Amino acid sequence: MPVEMRASQALRLLHDVNLSLVRGNDADLSSRQLTILLKVYLEPPPHTVRGLAAELDVTKPAITRALDTLGSLRLLSRKRDEADRRNVIVTRTLDGALYLERLGDLVVEKARALAR
Repeated sequence: MPVEMRASQALRLLHDVNLSLVRGNDADLSSRQLTILLKVYLEPPPHTVRGLAAELDVTKPAITRALDTLGSLRLLSRKRDEADRRNVIVTRTLDGALYLERLGDLVVEKARALAR
């Protein structure tokens, strides 16, 4: 169902969600890290470092740095592709799924509060 929202309301929603993330107990991810996390969870696999770099139009080292952080937080994991050892496959984790479930709930909560 489409949501009608003015640009100022959309920015308020973005602000409120980000403020809650900064104040909360969950990881405070950068925009790049959050974009990678969402891409891996919302789009069907497989996901590779090379593919993510191409889709986001950033360098492979930039993806690797983001994945280092996401991996240390156990939100994503990486493994060598056995069929082509040049590729690194990025995979989902239970912790990552739970993080995004909480994030989705937070966005809904803030959007409802904004609509009141």
